[in-house]
Amino acid sequence: MPEPACCLNAVNPNSANSGLANLAANQGANLDADLGAAGPGAAGLDAVKAYYGKTLRDSADLQTKACCCSESIPPTHRAILSEIDEEILNRFYGCGSPIPPALGGCTVLDLGCGSGRDVYLASRLVGPEGFVIGVDMTGEQLAVARRHQDSQARRFGWPRSNVDFRQGYMEDLAALGIRDNSVDLVISNCVINLSPAKERVFTEIFRVLKPGGELYFSDVFADRRLPQELRHDPILHEECIGGALYIEDFRRLLRGLGCLDYRVVSRSRIAIGNPQVEAQAGMVDFYSMTVRAFKLASLEDICEDYGQVAYYQGGIADHPFQFGLDDHHTFVTGKPMLVCGNTAAMVEETRFGRYFKVIGDRSVHYGPFDCSPAAGGKPEEGACGGGSCC
Repeated sequence: MPEPACCLNAVNPNSANSGLANLAANQGANLDADLGAAGPGAAGLDAVKAYYGKTLRDSADLQTKACCCSESIPPTHRAILSEIDEEILNRFYGCGSPIPPALGGCTVLDLGCGSGRDVYLASRLVGPEGFVIGVDMTGEQLAVARRHQDSQARRFGWPRSNVDFRQGYMEDLAALGIRDNSVDLVISNCVINLSPAKERVFTEIFRVLKPGGELYFSDVFADRRLPQELRHDPILHEECIGGALYIEDFRRLLRGLGCLDYRVVSRSRIAIGNPQVEAQAGMVDFYSMTVRAFKLASLEDICEDYGQVAYYQGGIADHPFQFGLDDHHTFVTGKPMLVCGNTAAMVEETRFGRYFKVIGDRSVHYGPFDCSPAAGGKPEEGACGGGSCC
């Protein structure tokens, strides 16, 4: 079964013209002043831009391992990375591999794209009919990304570039011309933690996502709220530790925006690799987590049982025998699986719908559905908190 051709109506690839750039610069100056004042101590956005634009020359300059990729990279992605220029790879900072499958023809938005590694990886996966937008506030990083735009298109065999890089803020995507309900997939790789206005970031994400669209991102999370001395330490913030979200506050934030169920795809404890920083962190445990959340009006705040059964029919590239929705829902091809109403919606009302057959609807209710591996456990125990399958 071929990959889906997602509707492409986000933006004109040529829309990043001088007028839009000036608009973004003007609005960005105001946003910079606003968020910089709200930032962690003296850091703010200017310090973050300086750190990633001037202080760091490549990933070897990082002082901790929080921004280092800890996940295994799928073979298909690894093959694509071999086609991406070395300069782009050397300037990459991330803590996961946040690119899901079934992207043919999709419009993808990468927040905090940096040098463009994940943008170009997605460019290859969406194909010449898809489109990828990379957003970053750091001019030096974007200069690297843009330098290879035409050569990467030729290397992939595309008739023209299917990517566009825009300098601006993920807290204000409207300033960059990204419309409501225009994006199939939003990705981000260890960047949202750097924002001093995370609720604004997630508000913008769900504004631009199409109904049924997906947020799929990797970031640093903490097992408790961080004390002020950690949150306001400039180096810890710039190294993606000081801005780590407490996982339960993340759940509450999404719930406040109307996203009642998210899923953890993977999680691993971060070995900081710096004794001084570890001493500062004390009892706080940090995790690199990959999370997915769909823009679905049908989601409920706990898993409910409607007697529904889902079949994965195969057809997703690189997933011929099984498909993992999250860390405790793996669908074996052709095998029926009892699912809650939320899980049924996630595989039926999204781009995955063509690969699944769901039997049953919500006309009969059988009470709560227990699809969590454990209740109330710690993150490393693979727990599902908040009453839903997250």
